[in-house]
Amino acid sequence: MSDIVTIDINTNGVADVRLNRPEKYNAISPDMFNTVTEAGESLMDNKSVRAVVLSGNGRGFCAGLDFSSFQNMADDGGSQVIKPGTDANRTPGNSAQKSGMVWKKVPVPVIAALHGVAFGAGFQIAMGADIRIAAPDARFSVMEIKWGLIPDCSATQTLRDLIRLDVAKELTFTGRIFEGTEAAELGIVTQISDSPLETALQMAEEIASKSPSAIRYGKQLFETAWRDGEQEGLTLEAKLQGQLIGQPNQVEAVKSNFEERAPQYVDPD
Repeated sequence: MSDIVTIDINTNGVADVRLNRPEKYNAISPDMFNTVTEAGESLMDNKSVRAVVLSGNGRGFCAGLDFSSFQNMADDGGSQVIKPGTDANRTPGNSAQKSGMVWKKVPVPVIAALHGVAFGAGFQIAMGADIRIAAPDARFSVMEIKWGLIPDCSATQTLRDLIRLDVAKELTFTGRIFEGTEAAELGIVTQISDSPLETALQMAEEIASKSPSAIRYGKQLFETAWRDGEQEGLTLEAKLQGQLIGQPNQVEAVKSNFEERAPQYVDPD
């Protein structure tokens, strides 16, 4: 994998994923779209991973599309920047859309730690995370309108879970910049922290200490059933719970609580 996105997995199963073009404010190039997706997909099959923290090195999370890439897109109609998807069953969408959607498909919780700026494509990548922790002065924008474009990195599939339709439209139509405190008020950001990366890593460690089977099933439950009908949601609850009860990690959760000791979980099948 290219070093424009790095992954470090510690002994507790927390994957620390960093956008790594600090000299460019982690601006997204065509290669970076693909590398972000590859990073997420590489974590899908790693049974030892129990939580993911997604952040950006340098002064900000991501400034959006690299301007030189935008110039190329204007010249070739977007064919070199946004390419058709190759494996919709794994991560749906084209190369730009996959970079946001992949984090919804990673089977463990993904926490985005946001500082500096999250503009345009960077904003949409962050929306793919399960939880977002931002600095109070972090700045956000659905910036595509500045370039005469619409958001196209999966915002339709992520923002709808977070904010009202009229708010999504206002942010999209104006492209205005707003800070972390307002993002929290709107529901875009889960939590404000003066040290978002530190807070995100601490939260990931807490999640990693829980039954990895229950954590994975919990994410699957909400990702699948949140917009389903009531019967479909209730059926999935019962099905997944039935698959957890009596299994080694569920038994270990009960035993460790009663014995007042740290649990010793095994990686899920």
